Parts: sequence; C-alpha cells; structure tokens
Amino acid sequence: MTPVHYAFSSAFVLGLTGLAFHRTHLLSALLCLEGMMLSLFIALSLWTLQLNSTNFSTAPMLLLAFSACEASAGLALLVATSRTHGSDRLQSLSLLQC
Repeated sequence: MTPVHYAFSSAFVLGLTGLAFHRTHLLSALLCLEGMMLSLFIALSLWTLQLNSTNFSTAPMLLLAFSACEASAGLALLVATSRTHGSDRLQSLSLLQC
C-alpha cells in the first residue's frame, strides 16, 4: 500500500470512528460525513487517474454531486432541529416525539 493510499484510507477510517464514537452534536456528525466523502472523492479521483481510463472519469464528479446533496440536506435538518428543539444535541432528539 502506497503512502497516498494509506493517507486516504486512514482519513476515511478516522471520519468513520468520529461518526461512530463522537455523536453528541449533529454538526459534528455532519462534519465527519463530509470528511469521509472528501476522502472518498480524492481516492476515487486518484484511482481514475492511475487507470488512465475515460470510462470512470465521471464517477468522482457524480460522487461530489451526491456529497453536495447530502450536505445540503444535512444542513437543512440541522437548521430545522435547532429551530424546533433549541439545540443540535442528538440526545434531545427522539423518534417517539413528533
């Protein structure tokens, strides 16, 4: 494994562990998701450059578009929950209350 591959795989794993273990605020969860998507985008871009294939050249842009949609939906949920509940703490959210 090259150092570049190790760096991006460790960045993805760090984002995943941050998402799994540090779930106090919704904003921190969204930042961990964005870090994971950024590491996936860079890794996929480097993979297509190493293959020198035009078949996979649209895959990083498609991933980036889905990442932008995920970020906008997450920020909309963050604003909605902070307006209704007063904070973005995940412990104050409950699926049983509507």
